Amino acid sequence: MSDEVLENPELWQAFWDGRGAQAREALILQYIPLVKYVVGRLAISLPHFLTSEDIISYGVVGLIDAVERYESGRNVKFSTYAIARIRGAIIDELRALDWMPRQVRKQARDIEQTMSRLDQELGRPATERELAGAMGLSMEKLQQALFDSSATTISMDRMVDADNMDRSSQVMPELADEKALDPLDYSERMELSHALAKAISQLSVREQQVLSLYYVEELNLREIGQVLEVSESRVCQLHTKSILRLRTALQRILAERGDDEEDEAAGRREPAEVG
Repeated sequence: MSDEVLENPELWQAFWDGRGAQAREALILQYIPLVKYVVGRLAISLPHFLTSEDIISYGVVGLIDAVERYESGRNVKFSTYAIARIRGAIIDELRALDWMPRQVRKQARDIEQTMSRLDQELGRPATERELAGAMGLSMEKLQQALFDSSATTISMDRMVDADNMDRSSQVMPELADEKALDPLDYSERMELSHALAKAISQLSVREQQVLSLYYVEELNLREIGQVLEVSESRVCQLHTKSILRLRTALQRILAERGDDEEDEAAGRREPAEVG
């Protein structure tokens, strides 16, 4: 999707000058495609009992909020700003619903922990058959569990604070302007980026392909399914498995780096040995 600062500056100016209802409504209608875009992107991690119409209605609330809050002179394109607000409104509504059964959350944690243990024991990504065997599940039950757990992976798209977008970033999707970052923010972001790249390299080729198609190429469920020649539900399963594995790998890498930094600091504090 192309990003523009303002697609219709005259309409925006009319809205800012008079805050008229007509200009406001016209802006909302103009940017409704952004809501459909976000819903298509989030579909991989949404509750399966909700319809697209339900999710779109949540997103429209975020779009209205974005139009109301966006100010002239912001150092961020409106579509980038609006996408963050739309996504935030949808996720906030899902959290308010508190729809996910406790068993599904536990199931996702069990898969994640078992996968992490197997990967370290095997020295490679465990296959689904190996994972199913370790958990005492059939392949069919494991794949259903991955499908049911898909919405637990939504948190990997770390939400930005859209009001402070010039100082914030997400893990993978729309990034803010790097020039606006202060040195500490930039250092932390680079550390996370390097750790993330290392964690991704530990995934299987198939899992890396799914993440690349979704987060880099920005394809939706149907499009990814066409590329991989699998069903949309299978794409959900692959994405869930990829994110659960990525999350544990990332946590492990960051923890190891923290331990190394503590060891280095301790070494610097040790008094020199007197000969």
